[in-house]
Amino acid sequence: MILNQISYLDCLAFLVFLAPQLIIQVGLLTTIGWGLNALPFLLLKMPCQLVVERFFTRREQQSPFVQRASLFQDIVIRCVRYAFAYMPAYIGRVFFSKPVALPFVRFRMFRHGLRKCPIPWVEVKRPGLSGIWLAHDQTKKPDVVIYYCHGGGFSMGSCYFYIEFLVAWVTLLKNAGYENPALFALDYTLVPDACYPTQVQQAFSGYEYVLSIVGESSRICVGGDSAGGTLILSMLLYMGEHSDYKSRLPALATLISPWVTLVSPKNRNTRSDYLNSDSLELYGRQYAGTQVSISDPMVSPGNCKDLDWWMRASPKKGWYFQYGSEEVLGPELRDLITLLYNGDVELDVSEEHGHVHAWPVASLYLGETRNERLHGLQNLVGAIKRRMG
Repeated sequence: MILNQISYLDCLAFLVFLAPQLIIQVGLLTTIGWGLNALPFLLLKMPCQLVVERFFTRREQQSPFVQRASLFQDIVIRCVRYAFAYMPAYIGRVFFSKPVALPFVRFRMFRHGLRKCPIPWVEVKRPGLSGIWLAHDQTKKPDVVIYYCHGGGFSMGSCYFYIEFLVAWVTLLKNAGYENPALFALDYTLVPDACYPTQVQQAFSGYEYVLSIVGESSRICVGGDSAGGTLILSMLLYMGEHSDYKSRLPALATLISPWVTLVSPKNRNTRSDYLNSDSLELYGRQYAGTQVSISDPMVSPGNCKDLDWWMRASPKKGWYFQYGSEEVLGPELRDLITLLYNGDVELDVSEEHGHVHAWPVASLYLGETRNERLHGLQNLVGAIKRRMG
């Protein structure tokens, strides 16, 4: 299932689904208050900045993202940048929650003439484990499984917000020749409801669940974006430290803009990216909690500079990283990639010029052409085919 670009009608429908949930989960007065605070930006500051940079600034002086973005993409990213910097996480998490995301994806399918998803999903709810399982044929054993952890700064996000992205990924795997590709997306506990090590423990539970279904770790590709990438890296580092996990390492890791080091002076704002370094540090420290050091590699994997440890933690078929050149998190990720290049491990890297954080996910919704929407996913599928066969 590969749907068309998000339309203005879709945006309106999203607001219709969002509004009652904000009132229910946040409260009417708080919702109105935050909305009023955002009006000067939405009605004055953002339109003025957009017009000046897009139409009255020489191209070479525009930010790298604006140079390549459509008007719709530019508007969306400016709004997201404002929200990430100023919106409290307890409000932001409502935007990505199941009661908003699930009706929205069903509306998107209905608008495209689909009454149900051609790739069925099953909600998994067990003690210590929650998520969704997608497979072309739920009755057959899959020949490849993606185990995915979503992003959102540990404070926002849900696997339900990613359903369209995940279904498109499985669709492309099927088109690439896999007989019954499947995917499990973890829905881990958000901060401040819980902090480390809860999320890493849940990531392990999700991996064990996938392994119990597929039977062979050589058929598993782990992946994640942003904070989800952090969880995957932490999980792999743990496996690398315990010899009994060596035979259970996945075949491949495909990471989109992973948040490598939670707190770092290298995590600095850029003109293009929508992430905000101050908000990132706040979310990172909330995730770490007060019982462990923010410099612990199990909490913040980028703090691990031990190449031997990384080699022990590396999947059997290596790594694939995909990120944008304009990311706030880019410098720390480049440092990790440089370290891995010094080891005996297969490593592919795709740094997309002018792109912002987790663009392969965002572009599926915002891309103007089919090729633009699927570019990042096709790169992921290509890496899986090359390495896993």
